Amino acid sequence: MTDPVVLPAPCLVVLVGPGAAGKSTWAAAHFPPDTVVSSDGLRALVGAGEDDVTASADAFDLLDRIVALRAGRRLTTVVDTLGLDTERRAAWRDLARRSGLPCVAVSFDTPAAVCRARNRARDKRIPVDVLAAQLRAWPAVRDGLPAEGFDKVVDARAAEPLRVVAAPFAASAPAAARQREQPTGLRFALHLSEYAAPGGAAATREWLRQVAAGAEAAGLDGIYVMDHLRQIPQVGRAWDDMLESWTTLAFIAACTERVRLGTLVTGVTLRQVAHLGKVVATVDVLSGGRAVCGLGLGWFAEENRALGIPFPDVPARYALLEDALQLLPVLWGPGSPPFHGQVLDAPETLCYPRPLQEHVPLLLGGGGEARTLRLAARYADAANVMGPLDTVRRKAAVLRAHCVEAGRDPDEVGLTHLSTVLVGDDDRQVAELVRARRPRRRTAEQFAASVNAGTVADHVGRFRELAEAGVTEVMVRLPDLTDPAALERLGRVVAEFR
Repeated sequence: MTDPVVLPAPCLVVLVGPGAAGKSTWAAAHFPPDTVVSSDGLRALVGAGEDDVTASADAFDLLDRIVALRAGRRLTTVVDTLGLDTERRAAWRDLARRSGLPCVAVSFDTPAAVCRARNRARDKRIPVDVLAAQLRAWPAVRDGLPAEGFDKVVDARAAEPLRVVAAPFAASAPAAARQREQPTGLRFALHLSEYAAPGGAAATREWLRQVAAGAEAAGLDGIYVMDHLRQIPQVGRAWDDMLESWTTLAFIAACTERVRLGTLVTGVTLRQVAHLGKVVATVDVLSGGRAVCGLGLGWFAEENRALGIPFPDVPARYALLEDALQLLPVLWGPGSPPFHGQVLDAPETLCYPRPLQEHVPLLLGGGGEARTLRLAARYADAANVMGPLDTVRRKAAVLRAHCVEAGRDPDEVGLTHLSTVLVGDDDRQVAELVRARRPRRRTAEQFAASVNAGTVADHVGRFRELAEAGVTEVMVRLPDLTDPAALERLGRVVAEFR
């Protein structure tokens, strides 16, 4: 099977070729009609028809304005003109650069005889002398395209199959191939940040039971829940349903047998630390030794203030976080020694029953390179970060350096990564999922990029790249979790790493 030609989304695509070379037909076959801006179509709109040459100047003025507006909104746009004018091509490339878009030229090297035959079959023909001039000019244009500065020059005849995919997947195919040829392991966990059960609160119990069972059946290694007392603005409205995290984990423990259970992450100000230690120990016992304690500095000040929970300044929260990272293992350990930290004081660290695990993992959330990752290197079992691949690589290097500085083996501290993923079996299903779930006022491409919408193969490549960057576990949020098939599709990704 021929590997597809991949174009990044969004991008500006310039079709280049003589008349009757097949540009409009190709564009219609590969792109939605509302992404194609055609000089012929605009000539018909502002003139007497597509062949009204007197309307050409107005049509191109309108075309340039439409392309500029779409580029400013970072929308994939296909410029369907002859593309033979050197200055116009340069102007479109410059526009793409200013808009932060890749610019791709698609070359239509159709034999002259075919162009002439197609032209003769048209109701409205290109004048013979005009087409002849275009065909004479074409070889020089074609040969010069690679040196003009396009991000990619694609031969239309070789662009089958063609895929236009979001940036995280534009170069993921080689990584997916590496995973097939030389598999590497990677742990996967489901992240729950909302509880939009079909049927509302009364249906939440059964919905959550099905989600937990589905996660285990899909082969996932863990389930993590967001720890907030009200919904955060990045996800929904303050009054949307938000279950208390550790109570929810205790329920999930009763619905599952294998997956690890934790918070991603508990803000250190939300609960008195010793009490949190007792809660975690209880969940560990009731789950058969599967608890993971996620901790973080906390950031949602409005939540604390609305509920009357103190929210100290950043230095004070860091002091509290560092104390918590040291107190909790003491609380879960043997005996009941006193603990005296910077801000915490526990004269008797008594906790029975002890956790079943000899060591409950501590997962520190946050990618702050100067302080948070340094704390992770000193006290935690893993650090959770977010962001694109380059960011993850940099944070992995920073974490390892902090471990060396702290005299700790870097391999003792895992790196985990949180992101949203939308998984489809193929491009058509991905497009359907995006179309069905994108919010109003967001383009399909914007939404697709925000949720990393891609096929099973796309995600295999992306996760392989994260593994190569140093990630040991990925936590994924599924925006289509109300569909039971979403976990099944994610399971096909997980299976590639087993």
